[in-house]
Amino acid sequence: MGVESKLFGFLVPFFVVVAVIYAFATDFNEWVGIVGLSLTAAMCAFVAWFFWLSGRNVDARPEDDLEGEIADQAGDYGHFAPHSWWPLWLGLSTSILVLGVGVGWWLVVVALPFVLISVLGWTFEFFRGEKPI
Repeated sequence: MGVESKLFGFLVPFFVVVAVIYAFATDFNEWVGIVGLSLTAAMCAFVAWFFWLSGRNVDARPEDDLEGEIADQAGDYGHFAPHSWWPLWLGLSTSILVLGVGVGWWLVVVALPFVLISVLGWTFEFFRGEKPI
């Protein structure tokens, strides 16, 4: 996890510098941007700290070894659905739900059942019932 913690660690000073430049460029009148950039720097620091802390507790991964080969990372990465339509339906229904927040709350009420059905469908995509003992 060394690469990830360094990546987010390098982003912290960048966002701090950009927040200061933004504050002076807007003459401290635009607080939304200043707070947003400052919070982005803080969140990058939290993520970098988390990856650094997690990296100390897990075994070294092949991608963290500078002398590593591509073949070191061979193996199974898990099970992924090759042709699932549920992410598409979840994305569409969620976009309609978020659009409803801006357009009218009636659209949120219409889209919410579709979001729930999409989440449940994606969650239980491969569930075929309990196996008998």
